[in-house]
Amino acid sequence: MAVPQSTIALIYDYDQTLSPSYMQDEVLFPEFGIDPAQFWSRCDSLVKENQWDGELAYMKCLLDYLQMDGVTNARLTELGRGLTYYPGVPELFDEIRSAVLRPEHHAVGIKIEHFIISSGLRALLEGSSLAQHMTAIFGCEFGEDHEGRIGFPKRTVSHTTKTQFLFRINKGMLKHGDDVNDHMPPELRPIPFENMIYVGDGPTDVPCFTVMKRNGGNSIAVYNADDTSGRSFQKCYQLCAYADRVKHIAPADYRKGSHLRNLLEGMVRETADRIMERRREERDNATVAAPGF
Repeated sequence: MAVPQSTIALIYDYDQTLSPSYMQDEVLFPEFGIDPAQFWSRCDSLVKENQWDGELAYMKCLLDYLQMDGVTNARLTELGRGLTYYPGVPELFDEIRSAVLRPEHHAVGIKIEHFIISSGLRALLEGSSLAQHMTAIFGCEFGEDHEGRIGFPKRTVSHTTKTQFLFRINKGMLKHGDDVNDHMPPELRPIPFENMIYVGDGPTDVPCFTVMKRNGGNSIAVYNADDTSGRSFQKCYQLCAYADRVKHIAPADYRKGSHLRNLLEGMVRETADRIMERRREERDNATVAAPGF
């Protein structure tokens, strides 16, 4: 028996997508007196000279700095309260439901869920004001030792492995213990790709943009309109005009009436109407007229 497939998923990258700042620059480096230039130089050295994976190099360097202070995941979560965002975040998450979903959408069970897939630290995001709005947050994680201090990296999320989490959302397999490679017929997947909208900011989101494009989903590349260098806009423009990864680009302004909000509301509304029409067709096809007299 098929599942209803009435959920619309809005999925976001974090750094440079929901926030103009990188999370470690905003709350980690200042808190522990870490020099950003020195930190990234050490990461680059591991990658270029020793062929480390970028995310593992990042987690290794963080651990080298933070272990000296006996940092715990709970402490990282507390620091997440200091994260800040682009205009209109986090108001977007509740507002888009009330702005788009009509009573007839609710009547057939249509709902909106939000997800974050980030190469940043999940512990920071779990402490942010965004967490209460999210169905799930996926990100890099540290394990802890017997005293609760962060230890060896437990999980890393690279720009290529981000796509795994799109399939987890697609199949409803949100727990890491679920084997996302298990076969599941399309009609049993709770959130088909055509019900998804992915929002990212650039080349690191290309694998997710590609999965969405190939499977009928929607994507938007956002840029920082306050970036006077133009680099933020240019990387999105390249993805749209030349790489053919996304159809839409927009300034990262999530406020009501902005270009980005209009795109998101239009995509959600179109998806909700399509789901509702499908429910009507299913009902009509299943209805047998009573015999006449």
